[in-house]
Amino acid sequence: MDNAILVVDDEAGIRQSLKGILEDEGFEVETVASGEECVKLVSSRCYGCVLLDVWLPGMDGIEVLERIKEVCPETSVVMISGHATIETAVKATKMGALDFIEKPLQLEKTVQTVKLALTQHGLAVENRKSLLEIIGESAPMRALRQQIAIAAPTQGRVLIYGESGTGKELVANALHRQSQRAKNNFVAMNCSAVPEDLIESELFGHVKGAFTGASSPKQGKFELAHQGTLFLDEVGDMSPKMQAKVLRVLEEQKFEPVGSSTAISVDVRIISATNKRLAEEMERGNFRADLFYRLNVIPFQIPPLREHLEDVPLLVEHFNRVFAARNNKPVKEFTVDAIELMQNYDWPGNVRELRNLVERIVIMVPKVKITANDLPIRRSEKPASSYDFSSYKEASEAYEREFLCRKLAEWQWNISRTAEAIGIDRSHLYRRMKALGIPRNGQP
Repeated sequence: MDNAILVVDDEAGIRQSLKGILEDEGFEVETVASGEECVKLVSSRCYGCVLLDVWLPGMDGIEVLERIKEVCPETSVVMISGHATIETAVKATKMGALDFIEKPLQLEKTVQTVKLALTQHGLAVENRKSLLEIIGESAPMRALRQQIAIAAPTQGRVLIYGESGTGKELVANALHRQSQRAKNNFVAMNCSAVPEDLIESELFGHVKGAFTGASSPKQGKFELAHQGTLFLDEVGDMSPKMQAKVLRVLEEQKFEPVGSSTAISVDVRIISATNKRLAEEMERGNFRADLFYRLNVIPFQIPPLREHLEDVPLLVEHFNRVFAARNNKPVKEFTVDAIELMQNYDWPGNVRELRNLVERIVIMVPKVKITANDLPIRRSEKPASSYDFSSYKEASEAYEREFLCRKLAEWQWNISRTAEAIGIDRSHLYRRMKALGIPRNGQP
């Protein structure tokens, strides 16, 4: 957590005054005179607090605020201005500004505001860390953590497979935090959420005047992630045109911003994710094979929540504590029947659905004890078992056989990829298949 303060103001007197006042209070303070300088600094360091003038030459404060929140969402930004309108103040607040103070600055109020901003920054960082934990002690989750520990310190590109809501960005973040690039930026972009006409600018940036509305230059995700990690979520939704451009950057490690003829070199580790079967997308001609093989160096498969329901109690406890603290609410007590109901629900929205449910209950349900009747879900209808097991060993082997067959089918019966996805050695998977009577190609 960085508690340094950055002052952004084009008036030298104000920069010097704020620097002196805040350093007397024991804070580390840096100053810059323009929005462009601010964006450059926050691209390599996330400050605890930024004191940001609204009216700046070139990039104005509102645009700079947007850039700060893209790269360092936990940074507390306090806007300062001598003649700002209510409309500007409201807009800045909606974009994530913590407070708005007017010039001439009052010494005592400014120091109090900065202290509050740093406190909020600390809380935001802790909240984010708590929500970045990978919770679960089931075999699939232990295997996933083991895979992360092995792959994270390397430079290998990772392609994460999983249904929506399983936590693909969580895994990408864990890979970054355990890597040699952890001190640099983790930059994420959802490829399906950015309009086609803007995605090139989002990835590669643009120069001033590159197109209508480009009133100032903008750094793209690749540049912001220099020496760090770029996470491309839902990469399977990227258009063929953008696939070709991304492939070229991966091959050459350089790109040109929109409207520029000057190449920028970058050192970026790519982690990508998809909820699609890219092998099938390649067969349909929707995804480039050469890009797939560039991205799919280390494949990860995240299990849906219905495949590790034994982790539901731990997840509920975790989200319960996190959202109670975040919203200043009492921690709820989930009864046995409530937990049992949640463990007998299929969770089509996966961990995201469970997280949203717990957050809603913590905020909206006034009573402390939560029973099954308080949950807006119903027990999943599961077909009666066709097995009549005579022993625990027989039941265990039947479940293991079903699990391995399902995973092998997901990976088109590729033994090596399946073993890697479920976190066991290839030779061990062969032995278990033989012991359980599973044919190598899935055909009897």
